[in-house]
Amino acid sequence: MTVSNPAAISAAQPDVLGSVDALIQGLAGVGYIASRRIATALYMAIHLQKPILVEGSAGVGKTELALSTAALLGQPLIRMQCYEGLDESKALYEWKYGKQLLYTQILKDRMGEALSDAKDMDAAMGRLHGIGDLFFSEPFLEPRPLMKALKEDDGCVLLIDEIDKSDEAFEAFLLEVLSAYQVSIPELGVIKARTPPLVFLTSNNIRDLGDALKRRCLHLHIPLPDADLERKIVASRVPGIEQTLTAGLVNFVQSLRTLDLRKSPSISETVDWARALILLNADSLSPEIVRDTLNVLLKFEPDIAAVEPQISELLRRPAA
Repeated sequence: MTVSNPAAISAAQPDVLGSVDALIQGLAGVGYIASRRIATALYMAIHLQKPILVEGSAGVGKTELALSTAALLGQPLIRMQCYEGLDESKALYEWKYGKQLLYTQILKDRMGEALSDAKDMDAAMGRLHGIGDLFFSEPFLEPRPLMKALKEDDGCVLLIDEIDKSDEAFEAFLLEVLSAYQVSIPELGVIKARTPPLVFLTSNNIRDLGDALKRRCLHLHIPLPDADLERKIVASRVPGIEQTLTAGLVNFVQSLRTLDLRKSPSISETVDWARALILLNADSLSPEIVRDTLNVLLKFEPDIAAVEPQISELLRRPAA
């Protein structure tokens, strides 16, 4: 993850960034319940100006951490979603070919006039080269997420989401951005950030990332939360939910995670389930309401079929 200018951020948010505890409270104020480990990693990333690589299973709050940090710091969030085949033109910049073509047509009729007083062929070619250089200048440049982030004078939060879905060539391309907060464009030279962005890279561990990328980043693994932290997250994300219902649904979800399922419910599914129960006016868990809403927690039919016969037993399990 990249980091905004610590001095600039500290001036805007002096209390929030004063300590790890203050950062925990600040994130809670924007709806993100962070463990001390998460807040410590973020605190170090900001003050050491290091990118942070956030790993963990889907739905544990990796992307949400970047969104909440942007909200906390009051900075724009620039997001780049990674996918197989992502290349420089989609991530950094591309030329506005339509605009270049339009200007070419406009100049076409005046080309003869512009070259009429050229002394010889070399002089004419020199003028043509000058026009060509004009077409490959910043007015004809279409910035993509990485360049937009570098050109934010007051800094921003840059989210490079699911970096493990991109290929190794793109990963190598990122190294200059992550180490020097700059990019090299053949036609324009080096573009360097005035204020380095605060960079988050997220990974679901679909593939192993290269050592060169990992060396440039602080590492943070977000596990599935324990019962106490999960209750706090649900209470924060679903205001007004009864404590008894929160305790019951968190206990049930924690029990599900002990089973051999294709995909155990993550914290995002827990929050969605809590909202679904509120929508259905449920004030406690019964086998019937759990069975009717189990598809909110479990995303594969074999998992649902395996859990349904055990619902009553799971509901009777003591709280962890």
